[in-house]
Amino acid sequence: MTDLSGSAHVTDGVIVNFGPRSVVNLTVRTQMSSTLVKKILFVLGGPGAGKGTQCAKLVEKFGFVHLSAGDLLREERQSGSENGELIDRMIKEGQIVPVKITLTLLQQAMIKSGRDLFLIDGFPRNFDNLQGWQEEMAPEEFQVQGVLFFDCSESVMEERLLERGKTSGRTDDNAEAIRKRFRTYLDSTMPVIMHYEQQDKVFKVDATPGPDEVFEATSTLIGPLVADK
Repeated sequence: MTDLSGSAHVTDGVIVNFGPRSVVNLTVRTQMSSTLVKKILFVLGGPGAGKGTQCAKLVEKFGFVHLSAGDLLREERQSGSENGELIDRMIKEGQIVPVKITLTLLQQAMIKSGRDLFLIDGFPRNFDNLQGWQEEMAPEEFQVQGVLFFDCSESVMEERLLERGKTSGRTDDNAEAIRKRFRTYLDSTMPVIMHYEQQDKVFKVDATPGPDEVFEATSTLIGPLVADK
């Protein structure tokens, strides 16, 4: 098994909480509480699998709240809050933002929304993330239904990312960076997906076809979950 304890991922200048939680000794778990049970789907798949596109469609059709760990970290960093200043300082010093901070932001966002159906996009990316979730998030309130896994070949994902790179302006949409992201995904995220697969909690969708066809398959898979809420 690959050692995942020190892995990190940089997204648009933000080092997203994939490293050991022992980076700082800080308790950041929110003091907020809610009696509303939240049903959660982790949304995982390789770079270019179309996760963002499908999440937007699921929000529109089923009323999910779509949360991105990376987006929440960026927003908090720019907010000027105490945690935002900590995130900014750690990034500038080249340190890894602890998973507890990301979990606090996710928890707060879910509670403040007042909703009960959530897509958490791109999390957990490795076992450190998963362990942090299991330690910090009360299972009776934050109920993980499973992983919505968009499965796609590397060749198709690379083609999509290179095409996107022509207009996106993203520095990581080039062939070398894309292949590094694939390796990180295979080494770090696939074991998490396999963990949930062993529990029969993976909703696997072939993400190779066009967005509409993928969405039709996705809706069929998770429709019963939404109907049972």
